[in-house]
Amino acid sequence: DEKGIIFFMGDPRGELTKALNVELTHKGPCEKLGPGRCKRFSAFVEEGTIKSFNVAEADDDPAGDDDPYVSCVEKMMVDLEELI
Repeated sequence: DEKGIIFFMGDPRGELTKALNVELTHKGPCEKLGPGRCKRFSAFVEEGTIKSFNVAEADDDPAGDDDPYVSCVEKMMVDLEELI
């Protein structure tokens, strides 16, 4: 809305998750969390264009739990500085 600059959105049917190719399919997390989960990510979208997109995952950390940095605000602030 016009009062803020941050929007939080849900994806209850997983449509955006699949379109962005960020569905968590690794056996370990899926056994604990269930299927259809989204990978941990951050995105900066301006007027419908993705300007920055970061996914927190590694071969030994498919859910990004051990190092979520790229999905956190500190990384997004770095990205925004680089875009300016």
